[in-house]
Amino acid sequence: MPSGGCFCDKIRVSFTGEPNAKALCHCLDCRKISGATFSNNLIVPEDNFKLESGKPKEISKTADSGNKITSHFCPDCGTTLFRTGDSFPGAVVIKAGILDDKDFPNNNVPGAELFVGHRVQWNKEVDGAAQLPSMP
Repeated sequence: MPSGGCFCDKIRVSFTGEPNAKALCHCLDCRKISGATFSNNLIVPEDNFKLESGKPKEISKTADSGNKITSHFCPDCGTTLFRTGDSFPGAVVIKAGILDDKDFPNNNVPGAELFVGHRVQWNKEVDGAAQLPSMP
């Protein structure tokens, strides 16, 4: 069962089964919330997601997609752990960088890239990943 947590490890999450999707997102919201030029995400069924410990804070807004999205983050260290909202009903979007397995990103290549019009010019496409201008 893949698991992970925030930078200070006060909040822990896990999931079972395979993700519905693995996707990079280049939207401007993901840049802001991650502090990076894109985010690496795992979309897992809500029933397969578990908040193991801690209580995240939440902030909601209307995303670039036009849908409401809620970010769940550690109130102590600020790490964004996962997101929920209308773009992915019945699913949780876990930030892949919080997972404990350092090899998880190498072994789980994204199958899609979202909001590719916002991709920074020096970042190349992921080979074989669907290139989408917005949300599917």
